[in-house]
Amino acid sequence: MYKVRIILDTKKDVIRTITVNNTINLEELHFLIAKSFGFNGQEMASFYRTDDEWNQGEEIPLFNMSEFGDEISMSSCLLNETLPNVYDKLIYVYDFFSMWTFYVEVIAISKKEIDGTKIIMSVGEIPDEAPEKEFVAEKSDDEFSDDEFDSFEDYDFDNY
Repeated sequence: MYKVRIILDTKKDVIRTITVNNTINLEELHFLIAKSFGFNGQEMASFYRTDDEWNQGEEIPLFNMSEFGDEISMSSCLLNETLPNVYDKLIYVYDFFSMWTFYVEVIAISKKEIDGTKIIMSVGEIPDEAPEKEFVAEKSDDEFSDDEFDSFEDYDFDNY
């Protein structure tokens, strides 16, 4: 049995803690999370691997989009293989138009099998609209300055 905490990325606390069997796949977890927050689960979604600081990594999409069908998808990822340890984390994005973003973390694992799933803790209500996301790229040390391009003003590019 896995105890999983899901936190909506919003200013007010909106949290669900659920218990699930460790043999479910991420597609089943997707539907459980969506349902626990009042969604129908019919929108596109993805999980993203993450490190301890919640830096977004490899995408695990709802559907395999590969031409040959050999890419990773939620249905091919078992929970106990994807998140084998307590405190393992994923980022979950539901509905790419609204960008509902959740932080998913394993908070306990036991060998006990359970019948079905349960919401064992529910805090807060989901807002009417998803919080706006601001995507800002980190400034790189190797970025060009405007001065570096001034020397190109002398070239006549119309002749090429």
